[in-house]
Amino acid sequence: MNAVQSFKLSGVAIPHSAAEMLDEICEHFVEHAEVERSNDLAILRSKIGLATIQADNGKLLIELECPTRELLQAACTDIAEHLFYFAGDQTLELEWTEPASLPVVPNLHHVTVVSADDITPHMRRVIFSCADVAEFAGGDMHVRVLVPPKGRPPVWPGFREDGRIAWPAGEDEILVRVYTIRAVDLERKEISIDFLQHPEAGIPTPGADFARDAQAGDKAALLGPGGGSLPQAQSMLLIGDESALPAIARIAAEVPAGTYMRAIIEVEDEAEEQSFPTAGSLEARWLHRSQYPDRKDRILLAEGQNAIASIDQDTFVWAACEKDDIRVIRSALKGRQHDRKNMYVAWYWERDPG
Repeated sequence: MNAVQSFKLSGVAIPHSAAEMLDEICEHFVEHAEVERSNDLAILRSKIGLATIQADNGKLLIELECPTRELLQAACTDIAEHLFYFAGDQTLELEWTEPASLPVVPNLHHVTVVSADDITPHMRRVIFSCADVAEFAGGDMHVRVLVPPKGRPPVWPGFREDGRIAWPAGEDEILVRVYTIRAVDLERKEISIDFLQHPEAGIPTPGADFARDAQAGDKAALLGPGGGSLPQAQSMLLIGDESALPAIARIAAEVPAGTYMRAIIEVEDEAEEQSFPTAGSLEARWLHRSQYPDRKDRILLAEGQNAIASIDQDTFVWAACEKDDIRVIRSALKGRQHDRKNMYVAWYWERDPG
């Protein structure tokens, strides 16, 4: 009998606090992998492989095992990117036993803008052509959109020694933003991505600006897909605001017949509501922020908590909105001991503390 081949990589990270970093890892990756925690040891199992991370004398000892070299590099990069993100302004050292084994990022897809149109006053859809769209169908919903500077030939990313992606700098710096794949057309080889056009003035919106100015023929790239798998359940509760609309719409579009969905969605006003074609059954409740007594009211959170209190354990809870609200929703689900396999709860943006 032939043994199944696997590829392995070891690393050592020295963060400001190994224990706090391990806590961050477990809190975040629980939405993307099966996480087992035992004191100073965390085991992360996902479809790309296995990661074992242990806090030991101020260090994080990392062991990765994946079925292919490409997936091993993807796991290495994913861990490295998140560790430095969690570290923020604090110092972090990270070394691997071997340097990156691939000369280029393996899941980079070159795309060309086909069209860009408004579907509501504050949501604009950009359709891209892509030579190979099969990877984007029926799996993870999130992708990084890479936009090179206008008037310059694109320089695409490679890898750094610490496993992170090496992004072009200076005049070659590219725009990088995470978005949800709204739809995939296998026959036409096209990918649709919806970009929220933020109504608030004075907020930097480079991703929205790209969508606003996009013209047919513009070149870009998509890195991924990764994260945010399509849920599979007979009954679903969907909670989200405008940032979650593309994901909610895609879930509704791809569920099989017989699926029941209850959605609570917060938008600015009636003009921002969208229709969701589906083979399942969808009961959507729209909350209009323009009608709130106070613009800072957290009505979506309150309605989401009420809905969670009324569901059974077999209902899949999918929630995506502001960071603090998501923490409350996650705590409510934990308090009722909702099955981890029946939930996806992730924050898509963070409220301005001011």
